Amino acid sequence: MERWIIDDVPDQAGRTFVITGANSGLGFETARAVARRGAHVVMTARSRLKGETAVERLRSLVPRASAEYRLLDLADLDSVHAFAEALTAGPPGDVLVNNAGVMWPPRTLTRQGFELQFATNHLGHFALTALLYDWLGISAQQGRDVRVVTVTSVLHRGGRLQRGDLTGDRSYSPTAFYAQSKFANVVFGLELDRRLRAIGSPIRSVLAHPGYAATNLQTSGPTGLRKRVYQVLNVVLAQPADRGAWSQLYAATDPDVEGGQLIGPDGPGEMRGRPTVVQPVHRARDPETAQELWSLSEKLTGVPFPLDRPK
Repeated sequence: MERWIIDDVPDQAGRTFVITGANSGLGFETARAVARRGAHVVMTARSRLKGETAVERLRSLVPRASAEYRLLDLADLDSVHAFAEALTAGPPGDVLVNNAGVMWPPRTLTRQGFELQFATNHLGHFALTALLYDWLGISAQQGRDVRVVTVTSVLHRGGRLQRGDLTGDRSYSPTAFYAQSKFANVVFGLELDRRLRAIGSPIRSVLAHPGYAATNLQTSGPTGLRKRVYQVLNVVLAQPADRGAWSQLYAATDPDVEGGQLIGPDGPGEMRGRPTVVQPVHRARDPETAQELWSLSEKLTGVPFPLDRPK
């Protein structure tokens, strides 16, 4: 792992990857890397124009790429259901990369009345994973290497569940609610791993974070001075998006990765570097928090996860 580079992504011929938010940044770079190694890539975006443009761009960079665009707005549960229904009507897939996200927008509520960051970054991905679980399970039953990779952030370490104020109605901080959503990603990924192990499933639930990678995430959500600051920091401090994607590529493709691991950069502060196993904040491992978040997510999304509860 110490000398892992992008060329170490193994052959992915015959495998299907579903990558959310694949029109730019980490999602696009992940799609490009696995397409280059022979995978078929389902690239999702909430804008048809951006999604179709991304597929065209991918094919220009990887001429033999097998890729398709599908509309998916993770902030809208109706869109999540429609996407999953259409996708599961076709052949089963191998890897789901829960990559899409929003960061530090002004307080915004979704169509279903949820705070935008929690809805997009966590609830939408929770519902999507649940709706695709049986579809992925078909590939697992065929002996294929099936994984769910959930992309979090080093900022999850400052996150906590905003109990009693999930919509930010009483007090909203863009940074605190972003950290909450990324904390929820970690809690979900670890709890999914526990539940998969409890039923003897071969599906691996793996977490990844990119460190500090220059993408439009830091500039499309924030406004005002914060946006201008991050435009400068992205140039001065961040590693490029293709390097930021290394962690999730390692999590999605390396044969030595184990379920329940968090993959992040090996450099100082986990800000940049080559992928390695890093440790999530301790409170993200709390089983009571995991049970609370799991039950809450099923209730809010209306999507029961088709997994037996661990004994």
